[in-house]
Amino acid sequence: MRLIMNADDFGISKAINLGIIEGFKNGIVTSTTLMCNMETTEHAVNLAKENSKLGVGIHLVLTAGRPLSKNVKTLVNNEGNFLKYDKMVESACIEDIRIEFRNQFEKFLSFGIVPTHIDTHHHVHSIESVFEVVAELAKEHNIPVRHIKVIGEEKYENIKTTTKFVDSFYNLSMIEPQMLINLLDDNMNIDSLEIMCHPGYLDSKILSSSSYAYPRVKELETLTNKEVIQFINEKNIELINFRDI
Repeated sequence: MRLIMNADDFGISKAINLGIIEGFKNGIVTSTTLMCNMETTEHAVNLAKENSKLGVGIHLVLTAGRPLSKNVKTLVNNEGNFLKYDKMVESACIEDIRIEFRNQFEKFLSFGIVPTHIDTHHHVHSIESVFEVVAELAKEHNIPVRHIKVIGEEKYENIKTTTKFVDSFYNLSMIEPQMLINLLDDNMNIDSLEIMCHPGYLDSKILSSSSYAYPRVKELETLTNKEVIQFINEKNIELINFRDI
C-alpha cells in the first residue's frame, strides 16, 4: 500500500501550522493543503519552503473566513464573510465560485510553490457545481483531486486521484493509535490511500473559531506515535504524497 496522510487546514493558525510540521518531521504526515485566505497563510508558506519534502496542495475555501475576490455576492453574508455550508449551497452561483477559486489558486502560485493537488474545506467539491470548477483547475494544471465517494467515478475521468480516500480518522473515538493501525490494516490491499487528518497545537484562534479543537492535539499524538510508525515500517507501507500519484 502507498499511503498519503494529508493534514488539512494548513494556514488557518500558527499553532496548527506548527503542529502539521511536527507531524511531518516526527510522524507520518506526508502531505498538507494550504488555505490561501487566512491571516497566517504566509507563515505556513514559509514553513513549507523550509520543509520541501512535504507535499503541499491547495485547500480551496468557500465556508471559512473571507473571499479574496470582490463582487462575489452569492458567496458572502452582509459582513462580507463566507456563508456557512448550508446557505452557501443554496446561494452560490458557479461563476462566483470560479472567480474565487481561480483567485485562491493564483494566490497560491504567487508564493512561488506549485500545488501537489486540490481538495476543499468541508469537502465542498462534493457539490456538483463546485466540482466542475475544481475539475477545470485540475485539468489545466494536471494535478490530482481528493477522491470523494459521492462524486461519480465518471467525474474523475482524466483527473488523477488516489484509489481510495478515508475521512474517518476524526473525533476522539477514532484517533487513538490502535484505531489508526486497524484502519491501515483493513486497507492493506489498496494501491494508493489518502487519509485525511487535522493535527495541530492549539492557540486562541482555533479555540475561538473552530468546533474541532482539542482532538487536533490528540491526532498529532497518534500521528507521531511509535507503535503506529513501527506498524507502517513492519508492513512496508510506502509513505508518499500526491506528487507520486
